[in-house]
Amino acid sequence: MNVTLHTPRFVLRQPQMGDAEPIARYLNDFAVSGNLARVPFPYHLSDAKAWLNTRRADLPAEATNFAIDLPDQGLVGQVGFHQGAEGPIIGYWLGQPFWNRGIMTEAVIASLDWLFSVSDAPAVYSGVFHFNAASLAIQTRLGFTQTGRSTLLCLARGAEVEHIDTIMTRSVWKARDK
Repeated sequence: MNVTLHTPRFVLRQPQMGDAEPIARYLNDFAVSGNLARVPFPYHLSDAKAWLNTRRADLPAEATNFAIDLPDQGLVGQVGFHQGAEGPIIGYWLGQPFWNRGIMTEAVIASLDWLFSVSDAPAVYSGVFHFNAASLAIQTRLGFTQTGRSTLLCLARGAEVEHIDTIMTRSVWKARDK
């Protein structure tokens, strides 16, 4: 889908080939990529370009990704969805210089508002590696429920890592205090 979302502080827009350099710069930081399942480390410009080549306007909502575009900064991270076995999975990352500013919470809220408004998905799945307290805090603050633990391959670490599995149901999302 080709959609742009506006939040109070930034724009969520479709990733484009011109984003390859900042994507590669921020994901070639083990403090970022080591928290993600599907991102290798080191992360190269060619990795960013290969991923960007998979982004198309005809993808369904459940496979839509957004570049987090800050005024005067450009791309600083990503939030988006991919299809899992049980439904859409939300994933996200933010360049380390932009951590601890509430940016990701704002981006996740906007993207979930959008997904639940344009799809009939009854729930969105997510989770964090057991050591990623900051990401778990975002999900807890927004009302995600822990559903269990599993192991998940972390490409950057080259190992199976304990993962805290979470879910956000449509009904919980719609009932939350804004």
